[in-house]
Amino acid sequence: MKALTANRLLDGEVVFWNAGQWVERFADAQLWADDDPAAIAAEATAKNQPKVVVDAYLIDLVESEGLWAPLSYRERIRALGPSNHLHHGKQAEGGAVIAALQHAHGAARSTGRVNLIKRK
Repeated sequence: MKALTANRLLDGEVVFWNAGQWVERFADAQLWADDDPAAIAAEATAKNQPKVVVDAYLIDLVESEGLWAPLSYRERIRALGPSNHLHHGKQAEGGAVIAALQHAHGAARSTGRVNLIKRK
């Protein structure tokens, strides 16, 4: 599974793609199968919004506690908010999705981020 993420230019907030618009919560993100061409189309659309977001890319997901979570540690931190304290950021909201993000395990990097780094 994959999800599309970026940073909103207005305030730097981490955002996720859902049905043609950006949402702030990973739980609201649209998910695609790994081989779904719609994911590539959404990424292309997002990259054509340079006045709205920066560095849009697809991230790999892994199943965690019956829900989906970003595979890479970096992307889980981005989805949860700052890692300096559990009462800061989106992680302070709690709930099943936040618990799944906090307990997920995976790789150091998502293939989408690696591809983005290679292009720069």
